[in-house]
Amino acid sequence: MARVTLTDVTKRYDDIVAVDDMNVEIEDGEFICLVGPSGCGKSTTMETIAGLTKPSDGTVQIGETDVTTLPPKDRGVAMVFQNIALFPHMNVADNISFGLRLRNYADDEIDRRVEEAADIVQLNGMLEREPSELSGGQQQRVAIARAIVREPAVFLMDEPLANLDAKLRVHMRTELQRLHKQLDTTIIYVTHDQAEAMTMSDRIAVINDGQLQQIAPPLECYNEPANRFVAGFIGSPSMNFIEGELTATGLTTEHFNLEFDADELVQSSGEAVTMGIRPEDIYPAAQAETLSSASEVIEATTDVLEPMGDEIFVYLSLDDASDGTMTSQEASSAANQLLMSVDPDSMIDEDDAVQVVLDRSKIHLFETETGEALVHGIEGTQISAAQQTGTDAPAESAESAGGQHE
Repeated sequence: MARVTLTDVTKRYDDIVAVDDMNVEIEDGEFICLVGPSGCGKSTTMETIAGLTKPSDGTVQIGETDVTTLPPKDRGVAMVFQNIALFPHMNVADNISFGLRLRNYADDEIDRRVEEAADIVQLNGMLEREPSELSGGQQQRVAIARAIVREPAVFLMDEPLANLDAKLRVHMRTELQRLHKQLDTTIIYVTHDQAEAMTMSDRIAVINDGQLQQIAPPLECYNEPANRFVAGFIGSPSMNFIEGELTATGLTTEHFNLEFDADELVQSSGEAVTMGIRPEDIYPAAQAETLSSASEVIEATTDVLEPMGDEIFVYLSLDDASDGTMTSQEASSAANQLLMSVDPDSMIDEDDAVQVVLDRSKIHLFETETGEALVHGIEGTQISAAQQTGTDAPAESAESAGGQHE
């Protein structure tokens, strides 16, 4: 195992900054996911750790060694790529042992490592098969075993499950978590799939435009996002955002008002803020009494319904602008729309006039100009720890994130 430290790492390609002043410290044995949209710089960050890319500025340290100028083979890392890249003319055993044979390991040592790796990834009895005789998941296990036999200090995985079908991806996520527990080694995992990041990692490093937005445990990123980007990126479906303005008594928007004590906020009355609320934190008004602190009633009209089996996504129009022809994508981004999640047995139809309330403890406020988080929960209006100290606030319990309405 080894600690990985990036200090002021920047990577430029001419006038393009792919990674901008990245500072990350990854602990021994930690499973950390670098997550963000395509082109955000997460793969470049991993390639810099691996030695495939040299940083323009900054240093990379693995353990106690500064590896910034070392070649990949001397860094004690092993990579698993999105492209599995098995040799089709070699059987499983030869594919797994190829790197060891290049390094002239003794045959007995090669056999021992191959057998141990095959046992870890459950490839026993398949070592004589050709890659063409394996399923997609089995081929991915071969690639992982090929990395395991190196006995690296750090595993680097660049979207290794991206080419698998949905069911197999879920299965392999579980396999990777089991593998991490068994090997007890440091794993750095790149993905644009936030579900992978939320379910597998000890911490998530959210990246956008080459800059680190937040690094924290998954539920902390979900419940206490550092800024509007993190709030919108983490969570599926995305958080609702409504533009508003602070007043002496709370927040006013084009379609509704919220009353709360805003005295503790550093922003003054009249300043623009953005309110955020997740779909599962919007309730039919009839359920208001089940909430510890429900908002004022909001009048809306149902626009689009999306049954998902265990829940129904309901797109709510806050005015008469929607004529029922919006797509779900258009509806979710419209300024006059809210997305609500309800139980599958809810009696609700399109074009129904409905009344809803918001769970005030789950309302987030962000600076409109910078996107920085101001407060998480307007019940009592407590300033977030990140706002007070400039550091990440403590995570909430798992029960507080994304629960179904009862």
